[in-house]
Formats: sequence, structure tokens, C-alpha cells
Amino acid sequence: MLLRLHFTVEDLAKVHVATKLDPLWETTLGLQQLTTTSRSPAVYRAGRRRATELVRERQLSGLIRLLTTLVPDSGYYPDFLTPLEAAEGLAAGLDAVRATPLQSVRREVRQLADTTTLPQASVPWLRDLMRGDRDRMTDLTSALRAAHDVLTTASQEATAEALVEADRDRRATALREGGVHGLLRSLAPIGRWQSPVLHVNYPVDRDIHLAGRGLRLVPSYFCWRMSIALADPGLEPVLVYPVHHREPGLSSNSLPSPLIDLLGRTRAHVLAAVRDTATTGELALRLSVSPASASEHVHVLTAANLVRSQRVGNQVLHTLTPLGAAVLNGGLPVGTAST
Repeated sequence: MLLRLHFTVEDLAKVHVATKLDPLWETTLGLQQLTTTSRSPAVYRAGRRRATELVRERQLSGLIRLLTTLVPDSGYYPDFLTPLEAAEGLAAGLDAVRATPLQSVRREVRQLADTTTLPQASVPWLRDLMRGDRDRMTDLTSALRAAHDVLTTASQEATAEALVEADRDRRATALREGGVHGLLRSLAPIGRWQSPVLHVNYPVDRDIHLAGRGLRLVPSYFCWRMSIALADPGLEPVLVYPVHHREPGLSSNSLPSPLIDLLGRTRAHVLAAVRDTATTGELALRLSVSPASASEHVHVLTAANLVRSQRVGNQVLHTLTPLGAAVLNGGLPVGTAST
């Protein structure tokens, strides 16, 4: 199944990447990871356990159950829960949710009811929400705020932000080196760019004609495997896509002992991490070390002619030299000097 996003020349000039985590996309997608009945991906398991503990400790079970009425663990949920204004922060997003036109609330809740079996206990609350009851809307925004607080605490928000920033670094590099076409190609394997159409894996076959409105790309920590778009084709086009999750740290068992003996464990891991071109920030994230520590180790490896560092715009990209690749891959006996 594919989502096909059809671009015009005007659309190509209006592609942009979100500057930070979108709090309401993260809340709704994180809630699905928290409540899913299927096996939770490994990268979320510790956070899911912590979130469950926080819900119990803060006595939020009622609010979370309320919210899961509108956000089932998979499939469609109303577009009004993830307004564009949330790009300016949680408070702005919740204000926009409260200001949703009543006709939009009614239409989208009905669409949810058509695609999901709703708990009978929630039906009176939903009816009140569709009648414009302010108390029910207050319940909803309170539940969104509570879920956001729990999920950001449980998932270690700094880690999620670092992953998104690393993704933005990759997109910026692709844009700088290949223009908008390079940026769209960089979405592989999530998406496949065949100008003028971006093909994206999706739960159903669907076409969206951007028609000059451009496209907002939103990297997400809680989005998993498959990208997401707003259901209403009349809204500003958005594509929420998963960032690349990396397991923290590297296993010493994956590197030859002589390499670790020669360089030290951390420095050997840095050399291995540079196998894929990376910025200092990406190295720090991959290795679970500070950017200052990553920079220090890269500096030593550069001085030894194992790594080449090149400034591109406001970033420094690190790659292996031929000697560095040979040492890492065992092509040279460890300790052999270059000439």
C-alpha cells in the first residue's frame, strides 16, 4: 500500500522540515505506543513501562482512558487533535484544539465511529463533545496535556529531541548537496522520490495532490515504521515520518580486540561509528557520549589520519580515510604505519 504525494513546481519551493518535535503528534503517537495491544518495539519498552508507572502514580488512568477513546491504538484518529499551531508549542496547540470548529469535531468523531468500535461507556462523553460542551473539551485538552507530560518524562525528551535534531542534520545535508530533490530522495527507505511523485509506505492506497500548498515534513520519535498524513485532504499537507532509532552505545563484542587495545574502547567505537558519515552531534547520539567528548576523540583520530573532517556550511562532517577504513575492517594489521 502506498501514499502518493503529487508535487507541482510550486510545491517543490514550499517543502520544509519541522524545526522541533511537534508536541501533539508526539502525544497522540506516543499514546498509541503506550496502549498498543501488540508487542511494543524494543526502543519503546523501557519508556512504556515508565509511562505506565507514572499514569498509576499520578492517578491519570481516567484521563488516559478518555483520550484513548479518540486515539485508538492503531488506525484513524481525528485530525483536530494535531493542529498546525502545535508547531509553536503545546500551549498553542491546545488553544487550537479548543478552537476547533464544531462542525469539524462532529465530522471527525463520526469518521472515527465509522472506523472504530467505541467503548459504550465513552458514548455519552462523545455526544457531549459533539454538542459543543465546553467541559468535555476541557476534559480533552487536560487529557492531552497530562499524556504529553507523562510521555515526555518517560521517553527522556532530550533523547527524542536529539534524534530529531540528528534527522534534521541529515535532511539539511541532503538539501545542501542535492537541492529539494536531494532532500526528498533522502527520505528513503521511508519514501521513494520519483519526480514529481513521492511514494510512501502507508496503510492504504491513497493519492494527495499538493496543488501548490507545499509539504511540511515532521520527523517523529514515536512514529514507527510507517509515515502518517492528515486524513482531510483539504488541510495543509503534512507528512509525519519516523526518525532512525539507534540503540544506545555499541557492543564491544562487535569490534576486534586488537583495535580496542590500540585505540581504547570509546575511540574504537568512534572510528566504527564514522563508517557512516556523521556530524559530531550524530556521533554523540550514536555513542551516548557528550558532543565535547565525541569531538575530542574525532580530533585525535583525525590527527592520526584515520578520520577526515570537513566543514560543510555550519556543520562538520566526519568520514573514514582509506587508512581508517582499512584499520577498522582489518585490511591492515593493527599497528602498521602508513607511508
